[in-house]
Amino acid sequence: MTILMALPAPEPGFEDRVRDSFVRQRLMETIGARLVRVVADEVEIELPFRDDLTQQHGFLHAGVVTSVLDSAAGFAAYTRMPADAGVLSVEFKVNLLAPARGERLRVVGRTVRSGRSVSVVAADAFAVQNGEETHVAMLVGTMMTVRGRAGIAG
Repeated sequence: MTILMALPAPEPGFEDRVRDSFVRQRLMETIGARLVRVVADEVEIELPFRDDLTQQHGFLHAGVVTSVLDSAAGFAAYTRMPADAGVLSVEFKVNLLAPARGERLRVVGRTVRSGRSVSVVAADAFAVQNGEETHVAMLVGTMMTVRGRAGIAG
């Protein structure tokens, strides 16, 4: 069941703020993840499959999958945050549903509920192989809006 809420439009420039923040996130750069789509309350990140990101059985490591889920969910929440804010994860739970193997990982993060100080988020990860997608993991979590704290900015 999906509950739709009428939310005010995000602040102007939110797409650029999300993209600028993503570029500064060095872990995503290190693993080769790309931000491919940014809209209000939703972002999509893709990660090409690489052998150096796998665990001993040849699947993408759960830590890698979780990191991309966390980033997608956090940036989805960030689309609703004020221009002077930053975003931090408060908590999350991940369910690993199937081995992550294929040509690439596609992760979609979305805002479930946006508040002044915290946002509830979700993200889904899909392994893509020959145009077919397998749902491999999901995250549900909480993100915090951070303002006025040294060292934390969009």
